[in-house]
Amino acid sequence: MNFLAHIYLSGKDEELIIGNFIADSVKGKKYLNYSAGIQKGILLHRAIDYYTDTHPVVRKGISRLFPIYGHYSGVIIDIFYDHFLAANWKEYSPVPLEHFILSFYDLLRKHRANLPLPIQKFLPKMTRENWLLSYATVEGIGNILHQMNIRTKRRSGMDMAVVELKAHYREFETEFTLFFEDLQKFTKEKLQTL
Repeated sequence: MNFLAHIYLSGKDEELIIGNFIADSVKGKKYLNYSAGIQKGILLHRAIDYYTDTHPVVRKGISRLFPIYGHYSGVIIDIFYDHFLAANWKEYSPVPLEHFILSFYDLLRKHRANLPLPIQKFLPKMTRENWLLSYATVEGIGNILHQMNIRTKRRSGMDMAVVELKAHYREFETEFTLFFEDLQKFTKEKLQTL
């Protein structure tokens, strides 16, 4: 899953949200340098990623993309799934997406000192361009995929994945809906053991 899903699945605990958001920038046992709440968020993120990567519905979507995008297919699916979460947000939260995102950006500013340097560096661009809200449209996802392609020095061709999103939109959306129901259950259970 990508940023929006990780944030959403964290619930309302601020440190859990921060940990879940920064987890990709915290390698190995470096998570132990953070408070217990942030550690829990990092561990939750890792569990969500493992569950996602091994889920048969997700694997099906990845296999649709793999002949074109190879090992980048999983990253593309994560971004597609954030699109479906944002596009169907009203089915998952009574809080309007715009309000949810603005609250999250405020939370990041409040906890800036806890954010790893790479996140501190991209945070102004993320908030200025409102990446999370842009996930709600296919055009926005196209822009995100374009940026990701640049980050891979244009080796991934991810900027073209919006073609597959449009061509197989209903299949990806159906797979997301099935998977996300399972993921929400998994996350609730996992939180009880962390």
